Amino acid sequence: MTSTPHLRRPDQSHLRQEWGTVADNALRLERDAAERLVTALNSEVSGLYILFNQVRKHYWLAEGAEWGPVSGFLEDAADRLTEITDDIAIRITALGGVPACGPMGIRQHAPIYVEDAHHYDIRSSLERDLDGYATLAVQWREHIELADRLGDTATSELLRRHLETLEADAHVLDRYLADDTLVLHDATR
Repeated sequence: MTSTPHLRRPDQSHLRQEWGTVADNALRLERDAAERLVTALNSEVSGLYILFNQVRKHYWLAEGAEWGPVSGFLEDAADRLTEITDDIAIRITALGGVPACGPMGIRQHAPIYVEDAHHYDIRSSLERDLDGYATLAVQWREHIELADRLGDTATSELLRRHLETLEADAHVLDRYLADDTLVLHDATR
């Protein structure tokens, strides 16, 4: 029988910056503006983390007649969410903040909820994924406007570029969920 080593809390003397603080930034963006943007972007990162985990779970559990294309899309979508998360977290750091991390921090700041661990049918799973994408897209549009108002063109452009990716993936999900039938429904019957 092997023993599991216990993880120790990090020595706080090595702490460079506390979570929730915004330091001066090399971008010379005013601290108040940087703080507002870091808060907004941490909400994005949190939502992306939750959506990534949900999409990845659905990839693992996908089954049925369209397993191949659905599974392939979900795998690629999860990879895109990872790339977007990294870009946003790097921007938070450039603004002088600390990116959200850890389950409690992420849940606290996310605009979407963590899905229960159960195995759901694929249609319900994809509907929840689409809802997550739509929720993030609405929030991102608001944060693009915030970045524009605060004069942070780089953050605005970063969010716009990734919003296009989120919207494209939402469109694919919407097409998977379409009522697809070749049968004409006669309303007179």
